[in-house]
Amino acid sequence: MKYTIKDFNKQFKTDADCLEYIYRNKYPDGATCAQCGRKDQFYPLEGRRSYSCACGHHISPTVGTIFHKSPTSLKSWFTAIFLMMTSKNGVSAKELERHLGVTYKCAWRISHQIRQLLKEDRLTLQGTVEADETFIGGKRPGDQGKRDKTPIMGIVERGGNVVAKVVEDVSARTLLPVIVEKVLPQSTIYTDEWKPYRRLIHRDFKHDSVNHGKKEYVRALVHTNSIEGFWSQLKRSIHGTFHSVSREHLQKYVNEFSYRYNRRKSGKAMFLHALDGVGALHEPAV
Repeated sequence: MKYTIKDFNKQFKTDADCLEYIYRNKYPDGATCAQCGRKDQFYPLEGRRSYSCACGHHISPTVGTIFHKSPTSLKSWFTAIFLMMTSKNGVSAKELERHLGVTYKCAWRISHQIRQLLKEDRLTLQGTVEADETFIGGKRPGDQGKRDKTPIMGIVERGGNVVAKVVEDVSARTLLPVIVEKVLPQSTIYTDEWKPYRRLIHRDFKHDSVNHGKKEYVRALVHTNSIEGFWSQLKRSIHGTFHSVSREHLQKYVNEFSYRYNRRKSGKAMFLHALDGVGALHEPAV
């Protein structure tokens, strides 16, 4: 399904259109008044982010959402969501600053709040699965060229979803619990030759591996090409679009690219997928 900037501007002409969308998303069956108990008797108040019941009780659809207490126009927020979700390589806060006409600080906060919509904590994988780890980062300034890289654990179901998590290290005690949590028993897991993965055979999984150190990359069905493809896209985008990402915020960026990857085959526009969560309650991202 194509959803262009023309479609966006037609659907969301004003802040009122955006507020109405948030209201309908947050209260799909209509809001119930806490004062009089009547249902779906609310109407929008002009010039405010509020709805009023016939009895005079007010509610604000943006309370508790990513838009909570933000003075930035809702049209700008929705524009930022559109830009971030239609760009395969992501959009930097500096670019949002230029597009929206806001300060860099505002654009940076908006982008991190939008990434709150993209968290997927309950995914589980099964069947044929690939697991691998990678590192994001560069050299420590003034530290004789020593590298300061952050490890990320990735698991992908072939033809399906990916789960990627920033981890402390790539030891067995760190990697194996992630796999046990996210992959259903009896699944077949393909990895490289990294030693911790050898223990998977004792964890109710079928396991086989390729030896990258000996330049073995594919042996019949045994390979890690799917997860390597995800790493490639993630690294190109981080280095090309964001240039560098701190360890503190890296998981949010990983979530963003995982979210897009997991909907790559959907017939629904990525922007509309993201809008499905605009009425949900979220803690502040920063």
